[in-house]
Amino acid sequence: MKLPRFWLMALAMPALACTHVSAQEWPQRVVRIVVPFAAGSSPDILARIVNDKLAARLGQPLIVENRPGAGGNTGTSQVAKMAADGHTFLLSVNAPLVYNTVLYKNLPYDPFRDLVPVTLAATTPNVCAVSNGLGVDSVKGWLDTARRNPGKYNFASTGNGSISHLSMELIKLKTNSFAVHFPYASSGQAVTAMIQGDIQFACLPPVAIMPQARAGRLKALAVTSAQRSPLLPELPTLKESGLDDIQASPWFAYMAPRGTSPAVVQRMSREIAAVLKDPDVQRHLQTAYFDPVGSTPEELAKFMREELQRWKPVIERIGLKPDM
Repeated sequence: MKLPRFWLMALAMPALACTHVSAQEWPQRVVRIVVPFAAGSSPDILARIVNDKLAARLGQPLIVENRPGAGGNTGTSQVAKMAADGHTFLLSVNAPLVYNTVLYKNLPYDPFRDLVPVTLAATTPNVCAVSNGLGVDSVKGWLDTARRNPGKYNFASTGNGSISHLSMELIKLKTNSFAVHFPYASSGQAVTAMIQGDIQFACLPPVAIMPQARAGRLKALAVTSAQRSPLLPELPTLKESGLDDIQASPWFAYMAPRGTSPAVVQRMSREIAAVLKDPDVQRHLQTAYFDPVGSTPEELAKFMREELQRWKPVIERIGLKPDM
């Protein structure tokens, strides 16, 4: 039976209404935080630290959905194509949000066009570490060994084009050395491979490296940040170790599908920033080596453009390809 036109309009009204909720009425149901990496990865840990307090502030449950694949491209692309109803957000990192726009010719999404910045949540230094089997205990020893044995050793990353990948490629370029790249779905998997001896070195998030280093299963040598980390004061920077111009730190940002209500985006940004200031959350962040930020959407948009300008010439100079 064909329904009259006014009945069709009436049936459509609830669906239309839920896409135009005000920031005060939002959220109306469970909010999904999509992490485009495996469980146990740094963005996954960050999402779970933030979620409980954020759910209490929003008045609705928050769930983490892990959608790993293609160095973060799979889950990031999926969120870019989701309905902009204010109930799905993305927590992603450097590569899928900036670097891969240079690295991949046919990226299935454009983060600057298909996603809306919410907040820069946190940063963390990467830690350069080596397997015990390499038999070195300093950055100089590590790089000299790699330089003398081109192609003999392997290094790990959390994906093609990730900051862990880029930092190692830049180190190789500046030291005229060569090692074989092996990308992993998470930093935890990469560290396991290093402990087992399949991988000899990597620059990865400290939440994955430091527990194993302190247990004596591998050796942490330096941080990739511009200054020493107050959470890891015992580790020198690469610059202190003789490598200039290598500043490569992971960062973590919340994004939303394009078309998400600006009022909802602004409220989500404010609520996350408030959670990041909570003393209990900060204690958990410190344990996981996160430095909380909590930017505005506008500040995140500016930061992403600056990151693109900074790293595009580096990627092009290295000649990085998706399958490296």
